[in-house]
Amino acid sequence: MGVIEVNGLVKQYKGAKAPAVDDVSFSVEAGEFFAFLGPNGAGKTTTISILTTTLSKTAGEVKIAGFDVFQQPRQVREKVGIIFQNPSLDPELTAEQNIRFHACLYGMCSYRPSFGLMPASYRKRVLELAEIVGIQDSLFRSIKKLSGGMKRKLEIIRSLIHTPEVLFLDEPTQGLDAVSRRGLWDYINQVRAQYGTTIFLTTHYIDEAENVDRVCIINQGKIAACESPETLKRSLVRQELVLDAADRTALIAELTALGLPYTLNGHVVVPYQGSAQQIIAKLQTQLTLLRINQPTLEDTYVEFLSRTGGEK
Repeated sequence: MGVIEVNGLVKQYKGAKAPAVDDVSFSVEAGEFFAFLGPNGAGKTTTISILTTTLSKTAGEVKIAGFDVFQQPRQVREKVGIIFQNPSLDPELTAEQNIRFHACLYGMCSYRPSFGLMPASYRKRVLELAEIVGIQDSLFRSIKKLSGGMKRKLEIIRSLIHTPEVLFLDEPTQGLDAVSRRGLWDYINQVRAQYGTTIFLTTHYIDEAENVDRVCIINQGKIAACESPETLKRSLVRQELVLDAADRTALIAELTALGLPYTLNGHVVVPYQGSAQQIIAKLQTQLTLLRINQPTLEDTYVEFLSRTGGEK
């Protein structure tokens, strides 16, 4: 059994012609890095809202860490951490005070008026996480004085303070610049490696899902695909060798003899499956150009939506 189990999930909004989520089923294994992708209006936000106990279902079953989301919401909340799409920090408090209130709400400890009076176990964990994400020097500063990137790092600490089994990341880098985005992912990967946390990601930045274990695409309320990124790439987008030679005629003759299709698009473009190295090793003509075009997950995602009628 996975740490997340979704079976036959349906959400029908009042007055809507079709369900926002229509008989959705999938599972996520413990420790997995799982991406849940889809165009606007596909049912992505509705699904994650149900999984995080903030929205009711119409039908179906959802369990997280063995607890039923609808029958045991308190136990589910104890097992999950959430970084919301929109910031949810109290601007009137310091960074540490935001963490402290969250820890107390999760029953880790009773609230004390200062950090020094909090239990040693709490203080140790806060300082450890602050060092991991790199905000130890800003821990006692006002939220108003922190940059967007620092606030996002703080939200990571707050969501991890109770050592959740599952961390939900709902558009975690929205509004951040490229440097802050990269830094944030470095920190999340460090946390995942250290604590074995299951990551459930939704994002419109498809490149952020390039290294996940599995990608699940929802479209028009239904699960359209659920595979590893590499499997999706192989099934939808071709790999290409871009070649050229001083004697292009000889190169084309070799490709024809090997039964390899090609097109001329400024250079000789050879779509292939399998090993590029094996193809290259068979060529005798001296090459003046050799480039291997590997499809990205974003290429694959766009191609998938174009084939299934989703948003382009």
